Amino acid sequence: MIGEAETLRDKAMVSLFADSGMRLSEIASIKSSQIDWENKLITVWGKNGKQRKAPFTGRTARLLSDHVTNNHMGENIWGLNTWGIISMLRRLEKKTGLPCNPHTFRRTFASSLHRAGLDVEHIMRLGGWESLDMVLRYTLSVKFEESLSLYRGLGD
Repeated sequence: MIGEAETLRDKAMVSLFADSGMRLSEIASIKSSQIDWENKLITVWGKNGKQRKAPFTGRTARLLSDHVTNNHMGENIWGLNTWGIISMLRRLEKKTGLPCNPHTFRRTFASSLHRAGLDVEHIMRLGGWESLDMVLRYTLSVKFEESLSLYRGLGD
């Protein structure tokens, strides 16, 4: 899906959504001073003004760095407000035919980490959820066969 994004900015944003599980409001408010390049973390303020660190991968670091280095930023690193981000995601969804919204990225973030073997408590912390309820709801999409495969891998 990242390859289908129209601009470097859009590719960086989609990659960050996928890596971090950030909420729309968190992504929309990122300033360059909040990015810890060395540790690949972004300090964000989530629901109820709670601060947390959101992780990102090397791929996202490269895209973000190229975008931030080559663009003049205004209120945030994207030069877009939340509606601009939603519009970009809707264009990408229309182009790919795949669900492409902040909530889908957040749910996929939790499910992917669960498939990779992270327990729900760690997923809850990484995604900034206050309770396990939503994480459990999202990770229910991981099928029994995948869980069994992870279990069997523990004994090898």
